[in-house]
Amino acid sequence: MSEEKASVLDRIVSAVSGGKAEELGAEMPKKEKKAPAVDAKPGTMEAFVAESPLPPQEGEIIEGTVSALGRARVFIDLPPFGSGIIYGREYMNARDILRKVSVGDAIAAKVVDASNEDGYIELSLREARQALIWSDAEEAVKQKKVLSLEVKEANKGGLILDWQGIQGFLPASQLSSEHYPRVEDGDKDRILGELQNLVGTFLSVIIITADQNEGKLIFSEKGPQEKEEKEEKVSKYEVGDVLDGEVTGAVDFGIFVKLEEGLEGLVHISELDWGLVEDTRSRFKVGDKVQVKVIEVKDDKISLSIKQLRENPWVGAAKKYKKDQEVNGAVIKYNKHGALVSIEEGVAGLVHISEFESEEDLKNTLSLGQSYPFTITLFEPNEQKMTLAFKKD
Repeated sequence: MSEEKASVLDRIVSAVSGGKAEELGAEMPKKEKKAPAVDAKPGTMEAFVAESPLPPQEGEIIEGTVSALGRARVFIDLPPFGSGIIYGREYMNARDILRKVSVGDAIAAKVVDASNEDGYIELSLREARQALIWSDAEEAVKQKKVLSLEVKEANKGGLILDWQGIQGFLPASQLSSEHYPRVEDGDKDRILGELQNLVGTFLSVIIITADQNEGKLIFSEKGPQEKEEKEEKVSKYEVGDVLDGEVTGAVDFGIFVKLEEGLEGLVHISELDWGLVEDTRSRFKVGDKVQVKVIEVKDDKISLSIKQLRENPWVGAAKKYKKDQEVNGAVIKYNKHGALVSIEEGVAGLVHISEFESEEDLKNTLSLGQSYPFTITLFEPNEQKMTLAFKKD
């Protein structure tokens, strides 16, 4: 049994002075109701009521002492509220634990019925254990406690881990740089193959999300120590620094560039080129040497740009173009708003779909890769914004 599981069980069933289990068959103990001594002076009753503890409600965790053991049932003394009982399905769910308890043991359980038809408070040990485990998980999040857990399964999004009987998820994005699946072409099946290689291994992780209501347990392999080490490395860089790096991965949203051992930065797809970039993998390969500019430093992350090392084409365009000017442009992309047209490298504007009867009409009129005459209807080079109107014959 792991230390985590033992700690939870210790809190559910804590042995006090050892009494011997009493076999009572189906006989139930008589509930003793002791009326508290009450001073009859005026006002005393009101004060007594105000100071009395509230009766347990469904869903609460309550502690008591085992008063008797029956056949497939356990009775628990819960002063001053009477007696509790664990029986039926709740007994079967926790029978491995309950068979080890003795009269006199202290026990914590969750209230599932505050007063059943026999007048007992029905309790659940299993639900109490779940509540305590989630409580431990929330505490582990606060303390950033490092856990060594075995990888049980892998899917295309990450890894499945088990902690105290609860399945949790370790997203691929939360893997350390050592275990992150760097697949050159981004093939999801190959990524899954890389992740499956980790099944059966133990990883040092922390819990970053614990939500009992949603049953959500999320892990990260990027522990406090790694984060601190990365923050120390990142702190050496400043916005504006120009650096040499090596491409370590190309994904849909950009490329990763290694700046030094143990430190990578991200060049977002929007920072790769002034022109349109649709496929990062067609432009960059793992191992490519690139020059980058630091555009943001935050905590343990560093953001980079390649395009900002080149002249912004909109600066030159501001001197050449103006509203209502007629220009030639090439159709480079369709989107839900219309067609994107480039009038020169890195300078593009939108031809809105409202100019056409339908999306099909737009595509029939303006073919990808073809050039057509347009009129500039909006030109804001400082905002890198332009709209165009198609000049129909």
